[in-house]
Amino acid sequence: MTQPKPDKRGEYFVRAAVTGSRLSIGHVHLPNAAVRDYFYFSNRSRPGCDQQTLYDLLRTVPSAGPVDLRLALKVRRLELQTDAASKDQLQAVERAFNLLARPDLRSCYQTLLRDPDAPALFPYGGFGVLLVAGELSPDRETFFAKKILSFLPDRRQWRFRAPLRKVEFFDGHAVYRDSRRKAEVVLDQISLPLAFDPTWNQWRHLISTKFGVDATFVKSGKYLFRDGEWCLVHWETALPSRLKITLPGDTQEVLANARKTYHRFGEFYDAIQKIRFRLEREPIERTELDRICGELRIPADFDIAQISWKPDYDSFYYNQLRKRTRKLFLFRDEYIFELEHATVVEVPQQGHATYVFSRAPNLDQWVRAYAGAAKDDIRQNRRNAAEQLGFLGRVMHGRNPRNWVRDLRAKIGEPVDYSLAVDETP
Repeated sequence: MTQPKPDKRGEYFVRAAVTGSRLSIGHVHLPNAAVRDYFYFSNRSRPGCDQQTLYDLLRTVPSAGPVDLRLALKVRRLELQTDAASKDQLQAVERAFNLLARPDLRSCYQTLLRDPDAPALFPYGGFGVLLVAGELSPDRETFFAKKILSFLPDRRQWRFRAPLRKVEFFDGHAVYRDSRRKAEVVLDQISLPLAFDPTWNQWRHLISTKFGVDATFVKSGKYLFRDGEWCLVHWETALPSRLKITLPGDTQEVLANARKTYHRFGEFYDAIQKIRFRLEREPIERTELDRICGELRIPADFDIAQISWKPDYDSFYYNQLRKRTRKLFLFRDEYIFELEHATVVEVPQQGHATYVFSRAPNLDQWVRAYAGAAKDDIRQNRRNAAEQLGFLGRVMHGRNPRNWVRDLRAKIGEPVDYSLAVDETP
């Protein structure tokens, strides 16, 4: 489904591509009025409702915020269920909420209320089954629709856990976007029960917890401007009315720690930068880092792991190794762990791999040798780098972290429980 654009007469339309057509129809031409009347003004087709708005349908006001809209939906559902209302009435209320809960669609609707001839966005990208009335072009390749009779979007139920640090916070709402999953979720302070505000974006990269998402996702699209034209990229978008979010019990504690860490990074910025410059040249052991931090008057409860931490790092990988470690070194953007039977080098980030080495008899000497070797030299055993360091292999960070744990345990000499890999949702 294309973005609305004007024809030669200045009237807006959208163009839908038809897939798998048996009638040789390649596109459906949808006039702006057809999209507007079906999605945005459909409630006005009922007798006596010609001036009714979606806000009236939810029994709220145009100035209602995201929280007010969700409360209005909950109340209207209860009222309609108590009155044994028809399925059509319940669906109409839900559709109204799903339009108004999306900032882009709500803005489009507000514009249409002022100017019915303004361009009407096809909600959620327009992937699905479309039934229209109209006429076929003479070349039989384009169907010119006059009216949309029904639209059933492609959708599925999807459950996963997502890093809270990937949520972008706005005034009244928040948005989770995941370019790897190609997923987008719009949140409010009821669906995501946190008293957030835009200032959270300053320190959200330090939030280590994840939240659970269980929602109905519709196949949608995002238009990106590339090479002078708009290109459609396939995504999936959660329906706001079919969204359930769960937070871990320690979320408030994690948020408080992230905020405190951000404050300390600012308070001791110069001191921490000195440590980072030194880590670029040489690995430093944790106890030595604690001593250095003490000399620089950094509080004793400061987590030194944060010195090398990056916004896209995943605490799962770090914590799994941290609980097994005997000694910990920081070096550049890496963490070096001495375990019982092995030495492990970790960059806790998707797309990276865990490097496993045999345990060295002299760790300090091994760390200095490792600092002078390039990763590619180790992988290729160039100048015998792998042999000298005792390189045992890599464990890739795949889509399922439990598989990583299973493979890691095999590499470092721990008993392996292969049932860890059964559940694909960590």
